[in-house]
Amino acid sequence: RVGFDNTIGYLKGGFKAWLQAGLDVDTIDSITALEFATRFKKSNLHVIDVRKQTEFQAEHVKNAENIPLDLINNYLPEIPKNREVYLYCAGGYRSMIATSILKSRGWENVIDISGGFKSISETDIPRKELTHLPTDGK
Repeated sequence: RVGFDNTIGYLKGGFKAWLQAGLDVDTIDSITALEFATRFKKSNLHVIDVRKQTEFQAEHVKNAENIPLDLINNYLPEIPKNREVYLYCAGGYRSMIATSILKSRGWENVIDISGGFKSISETDIPRKELTHLPTDGK
């Protein structure tokens, strides 16, 4: 979906060839919004919303932290490595990228919420809505 410009090559045989060669692979854990809701109710999860600040301010999962995808590298020291971290965006695309970035930088317990906030909003997970816009620009 992002696209690549000036590609200089490709893997002949695709991913299957990679596996057949015995090269390393990794996966990203992804759960449904319903599974997230079940886990959310049972314990205090660390949840990161990777949408833009304006999207987060409009409505978000209660107690979620906002770290927009384009700023995630600036916040790496604040993201715990010693516990599970759940990530979501609007529809699931940006959170998958954020999860991949964290995995590539050494986070092992990162979990993407498939379907993003759109799917989460169809559950009974508590959400916080902005009741008024700040007037001082903050």
